[in-house]
Amino acid sequence: MTEWFTDLLVEYGLSEGLAGIAALTTALVALVLAAWLADLIVQRVLLRAVRFVVAASETDWDDVLLRRRTFHRAAHFAPATLFYLAAPVLGAGQVWAERLAIVYMIGAVLRVCDSLFDSGIEIYQRSEVSREKPMRGYVQVVQIFLYLVGGIFMLSTLLDKQPWGLLTGLGAMSAVLLLVFRDSILGFVASIQLASNNMISRGDWIEMPSYGADGDVIDISLHTVKVQNWDKTITTIPTYALISNSFKNWRGMSESNGRRIKRSVNIDLGTIRFCDDEMLERFAKIEYLGEYLDEKRSELSRHNEAIEVDLDELANGRRLTNVGTFRAYVERYLRAHPKIHMGMTFLVRQLAPDEKGLPIEIYVFSNDQDWGNYEAIQADIFDHILAAIPQFDLRVYQSPSGHDLVLAGRAVGASGAH
Repeated sequence: MTEWFTDLLVEYGLSEGLAGIAALTTALVALVLAAWLADLIVQRVLLRAVRFVVAASETDWDDVLLRRRTFHRAAHFAPATLFYLAAPVLGAGQVWAERLAIVYMIGAVLRVCDSLFDSGIEIYQRSEVSREKPMRGYVQVVQIFLYLVGGIFMLSTLLDKQPWGLLTGLGAMSAVLLLVFRDSILGFVASIQLASNNMISRGDWIEMPSYGADGDVIDISLHTVKVQNWDKTITTIPTYALISNSFKNWRGMSESNGRRIKRSVNIDLGTIRFCDDEMLERFAKIEYLGEYLDEKRSELSRHNEAIEVDLDELANGRRLTNVGTFRAYVERYLRAHPKIHMGMTFLVRQLAPDEKGLPIEIYVFSNDQDWGNYEAIQADIFDHILAAIPQFDLRVYQSPSGHDLVLAGRAVGASGAH
């Protein structure tokens, strides 16, 4: 065709050189316009039909393919195929036109495969299995490999060389490739370790202070793990950092159906004393303590009688103390609490006394894991305990405040004035 058009232009007076260039340019423009028209027809007609079919279908996987533009990318084969088939009209430019069309087709294949992989991952992540076995990292490795191989085939097509020779030469570039793809290799190895050891899954609550992460894992990829923090910010952590650094995963708490409450109250050591009869009578009126005190007093009475101890001295024998009775009350109060998990660790214990008093630690689990409900349960428990402490003639230790020092200064001044 270009030869006929060239001869025609020569007959009209153009030189043979200019006529050849004009004929080739005209054929190329016509071919590009035809390819553009083919792409327009596919986009406007066929893709609209595809959208209609997808909307009418009951399955959802085709909606994912449409959203990921898989069909749009596949539509690029139409202009490339037309360009390849019509390349002979370019005459001398046929070879390069066919090579460019093939390169374009390879690129379209890569983009379609990329979209298919992304669609497959999106569909896979809807299943419960994806929470325990994330696959995005492995898929990204395959995508990188495909792009690498596709790039080699593109280059071999343009240079008219066999791709196997280029692949052989790729071995000599392994050191450079290891440097270029260092993060990808580290991420791939880390992804395998994370998956095989079940260390992290989508939906897990993790804490990693070194990266400012404290929230739910929303995505696990080859290079990064995305964590949505509780303030709704997104923290991105390198995948290999989860192997090289430590982090806390709260999955065990979520699966246990309980959430730990571990907090202590410091009792002023100066308020701890043996219980006298007046105190015991008063304590017996407190809910949860009546039966306990009856059993304990009988037990202590039998013990003291057996060893024939002189009870006129308070330090002799075994006696009830206000702090021990308070600890028994807290234990019974918590056992009766509807929000405490009775199937998990339950402790109300004394820790070693220090300069801040005697710590009474509560180590129990709530049966509600929701963060807001958990905090409300914990606050409700300690509101009650702190308010109940004075009923046992005890006092919570508190470091002197500025107001305490002012009062002490006034007292000293008043005593000095007298």
